[in-house]
Amino acid sequence: MLSSRKFVTMTRVGFAARGIMYLLIGFLSLRLRRSEDGSGALQYLDSGPGRVLLAIMAAGFFAYAGWRLLEAWLDSEGHGSDAKGKAARFGGAASGILHLILGFSTAKLAAGSGGSSGGGAEGGAAAALSFPGGQTLVAVAAALLLAAGLYQLAKAAKADFLRHLDPEAARQDWVKWAGRGGYAARGVVFVIMAWFLWQAGRQDSASKAGDMGEALESLPATFQMIVAAGLFLFGVFSLVEARYRRINDPQVLERLNGMARR
Repeated sequence: MLSSRKFVTMTRVGFAARGIMYLLIGFLSLRLRRSEDGSGALQYLDSGPGRVLLAIMAAGFFAYAGWRLLEAWLDSEGHGSDAKGKAARFGGAASGILHLILGFSTAKLAAGSGGSSGGGAEGGAAAALSFPGGQTLVAVAAALLLAAGLYQLAKAAKADFLRHLDPEAARQDWVKWAGRGGYAARGVVFVIMAWFLWQAGRQDSASKAGDMGEALESLPATFQMIVAAGLFLFGVFSLVEARYRRINDPQVLERLNGMARR
């Protein structure tokens, strides 16, 4: 079974994989005027040596997903069991599930089996709307996505993400502003996606839903470039997290070691 040390290493690879993905999203929008979501951006690597990188990234996404889910289960960051703490842990679990899906998609690309370059939001909305009470389900999902967007914006304003970094990185102004710019950009994109999803539920039309690329595309040209630059900065900040994120909480590692010995 995977040791806790290896698990931490792979989790750091997951942060790096997330960083590369956001760097690609920002680069494609800024340089090539292509607005893509995460899966679409990763298809840019779908050839030659890029597939090796995709395989490594897929493993990283799986490890990152596992860490997020364990974090929510064990409350490794001390969110607590009150309403606010449960909401934060739920958000972490949701992030874990999303990165698990992204890991499968990336693994398919690495294997040459193709992947989804878009339509994920529309497909999810269509699936939800096919159920009884589907419009309510979509409205709830839109509200959760809106809350996630506002949470990202709050993190950008407070810069409290620095407390999760080693002090040597947290003291650097450029790290703080990369994180602020990145979280602000993600917040804007999530809010727009929430609005798309709300419209999909209100009009009972899955085609109204949109992914990150479509959210970027909906913005005026100048603002689109600003937000794309922010997403690029989030990629930079994720690479900083890959090196300096404090994920080796002794109590969590003790639990992981216990699980590894079973």
